[in-house]
Amino acid sequence: MSEIYPLLISTIGIAIIHTITGPDHYLPFIALSRSKNWSITKTIGWTMICGIGHVLSSVLLGLGGASIGWGIDKLSFIENQRGNIAAWGLLIFGCIYFVWGMINAYRNKMHKHFESDEEGNMFVYEHKHSAFTLPLKKHKVTPWIIFIIFLLGPCEPMIPLLFAPSVNNNLAGLITLIIIYTSFTLLAMLLMVMLGYWGVTFTNTNKLERYMHAIAGLTLMICGAGMLCWNW
Repeated sequence: MSEIYPLLISTIGIAIIHTITGPDHYLPFIALSRSKNWSITKTIGWTMICGIGHVLSSVLLGLGGASIGWGIDKLSFIENQRGNIAAWGLLIFGCIYFVWGMINAYRNKMHKHFESDEEGNMFVYEHKHSAFTLPLKKHKVTPWIIFIIFLLGPCEPMIPLLFAPSVNNNLAGLITLIIIYTSFTLLAMLLMVMLGYWGVTFTNTNKLERYMHAIAGLTLMICGAGMLCWNW
């Protein structure tokens, strides 16, 4: 059961980092609540609805990794190597994800961005960081459109996080990871939205957003390396 603790810490870290470094997790709700004069109850409600959709898609993606882990768990000849396989899985996936994240940050690829106008309309469009060209197309969005965007935008690091306990045949650990990820993602979204609702501005998260995937990959790398080298 001890191998689950570094996974729990990584899960908490990734849930918080993934949320805070992605302004699209909270800025749309702040903008809509201000422009539409939403009550605090309605603001919290839509934040939770979209957050649950995001978490659900992430967990479903992670269960794909868990199914692979359960398949490996049935192989008798790896009985004594389950812990190492889980740790190596985290380390390798983390390395790949980190490199992919850095390449994306370097290439400054297009990604979605939310914006509201003076009339309170919300738009989504693609842009690049440090790019000053005007977007070619803006699409007007509603809260339900934002929900669909969240539903179709899962958190990729959930794959190795749920893979690890399933390799070790740890159903309780698997369920715990899902609960922890869900709770901290929703809490982080709610915290950022409420801070914005009460007038706190965010200026540095847009810069961090560019390295969001690389930071998540680095977190997985550290967790895998710790399990392999320092018996976490």
